[in-house]
Amino acid sequence: MNNMPELKIGIVAVSRDCFPESLSVSRREALTEAYKKKYGEEGIYECPVCIVESEIHMVQALEDIKNAGCNALVVYLGNFGPEISETLLAKHFDGPKMFIAAAEETGDNLIQGRGDAYCGMLNASYNLRLRNIKAYIPEYPVGTAEECADMIYEFRPIARAVVGLNDLKIISFGPRPLNFLACNAPIKQLYNLGVEIEENSELDLFEAFNRHEGDDRIASVVKEMEEELGTGNKKPEILAKLAQYELTLKDWIEEHRGYRKYVAIAGKCWPAFQTQFGFVPCYVNSRLTAQGIPVSCEVDIYGALSEFIGTVVSEDTVTLLDINNSVPADMYEAEIKGKYDYTQKDTFMGFHCGNTASSKLSFCEMKYQVIMARTLPEEVTQGTLEGDIVPGDITFFRLQSTADNMLRAYIAQGEVLPVATRSFGAIGIFAIPEMGRFYRHVLIEKNYPHHGAVAFGHFGKALFEVFKYIGVPVEEIGYNQPKGVRYPTENPWG
Repeated sequence: MNNMPELKIGIVAVSRDCFPESLSVSRREALTEAYKKKYGEEGIYECPVCIVESEIHMVQALEDIKNAGCNALVVYLGNFGPEISETLLAKHFDGPKMFIAAAEETGDNLIQGRGDAYCGMLNASYNLRLRNIKAYIPEYPVGTAEECADMIYEFRPIARAVVGLNDLKIISFGPRPLNFLACNAPIKQLYNLGVEIEENSELDLFEAFNRHEGDDRIASVVKEMEEELGTGNKKPEILAKLAQYELTLKDWIEEHRGYRKYVAIAGKCWPAFQTQFGFVPCYVNSRLTAQGIPVSCEVDIYGALSEFIGTVVSEDTVTLLDINNSVPADMYEAEIKGKYDYTQKDTFMGFHCGNTASSKLSFCEMKYQVIMARTLPEEVTQGTLEGDIVPGDITFFRLQSTADNMLRAYIAQGEVLPVATRSFGAIGIFAIPEMGRFYRHVLIEKNYPHHGAVAFGHFGKALFEVFKYIGVPVEEIGYNQPKGVRYPTENPWG
């Protein structure tokens, strides 16, 4: 995948001047060795120039990690640590940062070998708040070299997301379709997050598409599509137009990314798109998303943002689906009940017209868009990629700006069941514990739109920390409460 941040984490050890500096040196070396032994040498850098004991040391360490190309920072309290210098280091480092601390090593060395970093983390956290510095602190931030190495590894997806957001541009085309106010959210929060937004007319896109007619690259893209679709290539006559559209989007990205490294797209796909372009863009959206360039449907800007976050956290293809329809009682009784530990209200169908990458479908066929073909000629609705979504673990999530410009998010882990959907589009039967209550008291209560991003695997822990880090209030991060834990708006009498 391209369009992804490459991470290089700098480890800087600190020491209070009344503690032996050698403690921090030996512990930093042990931490780096433990990390490289378990996770490899790529993407990690041990700052050798000094142990930070003063503001002068802070400047020296900062220059060193910048020169080494580090875009994420681990401040490692080898002992108690200098609360001013260590937090100034975090303040002046332009990128995500993490604070962790060394545990004591042996009961036989608690005089000259005691570091008191457990205590030092308290002072560090207080000074971070004094200076309004965002930093990631793990659930239990004190550990042995091996345990701290694991903490750094868990920091990686969080850091990737923060680095990515700081260099992201979202390109949109056209206003949201009529009756899609749910996808129309204030863009102010994008700027608060450091994200750029370029809003264009779909007429601009149509003009660019027409300029690509006869592009000599179309044939090679068609060949790629044919190889990808295989026997599922049921609409070969539309591939040349789809290839033309794909090239249009890719060229637009390169011409409009400006100074930003990463791009996501919020694309228009109806109602006038089909009649003017002569196809639907679903398959192209799926192909770009599989290449690391998320494309949301229906000009869903925060959907594109959510997809991008899921892509960099999971380092895998994501998708955007409607939280769409209930599972019929007869299907539940025949194919789910007794086979899987879910009630009917724990299940639902996630669907979109055909925007999910072929690698995330159990089977796929190029078809026409059934819903649109009810009111339009079928030939202009071709271009969807249909199939049942692959079974396995998923995380359903979304980052959203509310109508009153507040950041909100939700995360729910579950799975796609290996049960045939018997329906159309890119679709799967999803199961999330206590989904019915989550649907009512988070999704409906907090006014979320029907689109949710899907990451293929369980990434709730990392996403929760990403949302916290970028400023979503903890009380505004919804998740599916376990049975017996009541939502604030849930009627206590049922």
